[in-house]
Amino acid sequence: MTTSLADHLRSLPDESLAALLQLRPDLVVPVPADVSALAIRAQSRVSVARALDGLDQFTLQILDAARLTRDPADGSTSTEAVLAMATAGPHPPAPTAVRAAVNRLRALFLLYGPESGLQIVGGIDEISPYPAGLGRPAAELDPRTAALCADPAKLRRTLLAAPPSARAILDRLAAGPPVGSVPPGALQAPPVGAEDALPPDPTNGGAPTGSPVRWLVDHRLLVRISGGAGGTGTVELPREIGLLLRRDTGPLGPLRTSPPPVTAAPREPKAADSAGAGQTMEVVRLTEALLENLAAEPVPVLRSGGLGVRELRRLARVGGADEPTAALLLEVAYAAGLLGEMDLPGATTARYGADQQVLPTAGYEVWRASSLAQRWEQLARAWLTMTRQVGLVGQRDDRDRPITVLSAEAERAGAPLARRSVLGVLADLEPATAPTPEEVQELLDWRAPRRSRGREAAHREVLAEAATLGVTGLGALTSYGRLLLADVTAGDERGGDDPLGLRVEAEEGEPSTAVRALDALLPAPVDHFLVQADLSVVVPGPPDPALAAELEVVAEQESAGGASVYRVTTASVRRALDAGFSADDLHGLFRRRSRTPVPQGLTYLIDDVARKHGGLRVGSAGGYVRSDDEALLTEVLADRRLESLALRRLAPTVLVTPYQVNRMLLALRDAGYAPVPEDASGATVLARPKTRRAPARVSVAARTLDPLATPKLSMPRMLGVVEQIRRGDAAARAARRAPAVVRGAAPTGPVAVPSHSDALAVLQQAVRDKALVWVGYVDAHGATASRLVRPVSIGAGYLRAEDERTEMLHTFALHRVTAAVLEE
Repeated sequence: MTTSLADHLRSLPDESLAALLQLRPDLVVPVPADVSALAIRAQSRVSVARALDGLDQFTLQILDAARLTRDPADGSTSTEAVLAMATAGPHPPAPTAVRAAVNRLRALFLLYGPESGLQIVGGIDEISPYPAGLGRPAAELDPRTAALCADPAKLRRTLLAAPPSARAILDRLAAGPPVGSVPPGALQAPPVGAEDALPPDPTNGGAPTGSPVRWLVDHRLLVRISGGAGGTGTVELPREIGLLLRRDTGPLGPLRTSPPPVTAAPREPKAADSAGAGQTMEVVRLTEALLENLAAEPVPVLRSGGLGVRELRRLARVGGADEPTAALLLEVAYAAGLLGEMDLPGATTARYGADQQVLPTAGYEVWRASSLAQRWEQLARAWLTMTRQVGLVGQRDDRDRPITVLSAEAERAGAPLARRSVLGVLADLEPATAPTPEEVQELLDWRAPRRSRGREAAHREVLAEAATLGVTGLGALTSYGRLLLADVTAGDERGGDDPLGLRVEAEEGEPSTAVRALDALLPAPVDHFLVQADLSVVVPGPPDPALAAELEVVAEQESAGGASVYRVTTASVRRALDAGFSADDLHGLFRRRSRTPVPQGLTYLIDDVARKHGGLRVGSAGGYVRSDDEALLTEVLADRRLESLALRRLAPTVLVTPYQVNRMLLALRDAGYAPVPEDASGATVLARPKTRRAPARVSVAARTLDPLATPKLSMPRMLGVVEQIRRGDAAARAARRAPAVVRGAAPTGPVAVPSHSDALAVLQQAVRDKALVWVGYVDAHGATASRLVRPVSIGAGYLRAEDERTEMLHTFALHRVTAAVLEE
């Protein structure tokens, strides 16, 4: 079969071969040495499984029809035979749909050859041993069952005589898969004389039947294929009986040429976009709050990796979010490069690592200075790309340990593909359509049943996370979310056409279409606020970065949202003065930014704090306090609240203490004074706090969306790859015609020099086809040799093969095998 496929590939024009490589790009990673290696790789289990994973349910059913209509003699089928089986049911599909599915299978080379003699590539039977959920033919299972199936009248009578409980088992196995396990004792015969003591079967009109499985096995309707002690085992439903039981639905089961319909009516697009836009503002605000809390109090990394449960609970409480949302935003921020670990020296503890803390990176400052839409896009792109399944946080791993945020146990390589699949389903629907989670799962099951099987929980998590991040609104994909998905997917596909990243660098300065669409939905950033008489400051909209930076210094935030509220306090004014603002600067700031008259109380508050600010000077001579106001120093020296500083007077204007400057500043400020630090020259030291940042990290959005996907290459590059394969094929065929030197034997046999992975693929194909193969290997003395053998099995790191000339069984260590080529 391998040679036939290789010859078929050799006969194709370069354009057709390049089209195949575009549809299955994994075949050229790495580039195969020749056409034979390409044919072997195209039939390998991994490559065939990848091709099958992208097929919809109807195409897979047509492939099953081709497998069921194969000629036992040569393994071939025809398009007409496939069409006849596909249209044999009560609701036959259109012949054009069947032929389109066959053409798609031929384009992927899962089927190849002329329409009258289609061949099926090897490896499919290994991946899916039961086509269409039907068992093996009766002749392969049991001769007595085969004899029963050869007599249609007797088979029908036996089926009609089956008790209802036994018939229910048959119907369940007929729907697929055809194999079932048997409970203990189900296959054991009752003791002699105890047949009449069997309990009545209510499904059989009260007549006793004993075990329905044993009844089916005894009447040759089921075949026992394995068994153990206590009557346990495995049974299989023969293919002929399964086809007979499917007479009402057709041999392939129900066929659906199009995806299932969505019953939900489309929502108003503007309402969905507005709901999603409001959620994007909330997501950016919560993310910023979490990162600010981490900047103020970095969280240590557990020895096992990740953040502790108590730390997550604290961050969620302080940031105003629930724990699942906080875990999602922390994971997304880390993937976006806004969070990172910083190595710190220190003593170790039993729970935490000694040298790492999680805190914002330098990229966080750049992110904060961006617009609201750009900040959301960076988070959403990271979410689409990150290989993390946040829904696993809080669950238990294989060792019954809790999975924590940022731990390695939450890593899942298939997470990006799951997000792309779910959002792709929403994107293919009419805009603003909000299907239920069950309808989304049904659509996924039809579009890619092999990928969606067993991932229902992950798909529901994607829908919940998309709603939390504002990618969807009211259950429907937003317009900007649709643009973001298209942009990321297009960038993933054109990655092969731009290997140097020149196009990305050229487009970095321009906002994406998703950012522009979201900007149109969000309220415009405001550069002003409203000052109230109670010294509260109301910002009627999202503040621009400059205004947000000023408010962070001069006021305390009380609430956030569409309109955020701040409050000016004595401590906030003193913080602004410590940061370098003067009283005139603060008056000018409020006059310039406020759209309401500045309250007189705010003016008095600024003047009062500024008048006291700097009245005391603190330095480092062990620690000193000086002031030109001798009465003020006398008051400080007599203040009992400062007795812990052990102040003493050196001069009428100088007090000293043995403690450090920072402790003096805190104690004086707690007592109600307003000191400022100064350096050795007497100049005032500005006290804007330094923010610690972790080393910069690159966002995961810089890599492809699907880490398992291969970038699609352009047709000119594929034609160059085809040309290289053709040259390698010509060289390999010439080398096979040349004599080879076999150690200790005459120079006969071909020489093959493929890569080690290609050699293993050749050996696996030879095991399936029971074909002769030349094996090149390195013996125990380090010498190279080759031998013509027939491989028997591969496993546990060894190849077992039979030499027909000597009738001996040889064992080769796989790491010593250097080459393998089929005998021609």
